[in-house]
Amino acid sequence: MKGFLLFAFTLLCIHLPHPVWAQSESDDSYDPFADYSEFDEASEEEADINFFRNGRFFTLGFAGGMRGYTSSLGSLYENAPTYGVYLSYFFDLRLAIQFGFLTGDSPFKLNVNDPNKNLDGNVSLTMLNADLKYYFNTQNVTRGLADLNPYLLGGFSQIYRTLTLSDNPGFGRDATIGVDLGAGLEIPMWRRKAYFGIQGTYRYFSFKDENSFLLGKDGAPTTVKPQGDSFDILAILGLNF
Repeated sequence: MKGFLLFAFTLLCIHLPHPVWAQSESDDSYDPFADYSEFDEASEEEADINFFRNGRFFTLGFAGGMRGYTSSLGSLYENAPTYGVYLSYFFDLRLAIQFGFLTGDSPFKLNVNDPNKNLDGNVSLTMLNADLKYYFNTQNVTRGLADLNPYLLGGFSQIYRTLTLSDNPGFGRDATIGVDLGAGLEIPMWRRKAYFGIQGTYRYFSFKDENSFLLGKDGAPTTVKPQGDSFDILAILGLNF
């Protein structure tokens, strides 16, 4: 009898439903969101490592070139040399902010075919720039071109103008804000410790006398308005840090 009861109790235990215990939070089940987060962090870490190995933190550049002018400023101000310095800070491999100082003097000539109105002298333009630079990815191009660093830039300039006339001991000074648009190319040198660059910048600006007729030597208005913008073609020798 006891054997029969033990056999019946064993069968009952086998057929009874077993309790389902909650899984531990440390279970290694697949979580698509966690996996995506880990992949994203890995890619960011890889980008940081690439920047520390191949990127630049600062560049210091010494620039020299020519400055020209458009519209009526092209006939009033002659093309002349300009020079200055640049300092760039890199956020990553593609984006940087560039601060610059450029200055240069140009001969000033107002010729209206009237000796009583013609003027000559000198005009000096000094520019303080703040521009963003975006570098293109050249890793997928021909090997010989992969080391080149082409970029676009855009930003603003604070422009100071000083005009001195030959027959006048005084001078006139004013200032305005300009908008910069340009492009450039950098070629690494000395195992990427330095670079040689070429940069072209068009600068749109408007001084307060842009829509006023210039006064001639006799003090009477002429038919010339000082309208136009400037452009620079520069060669830059830079150091990477």
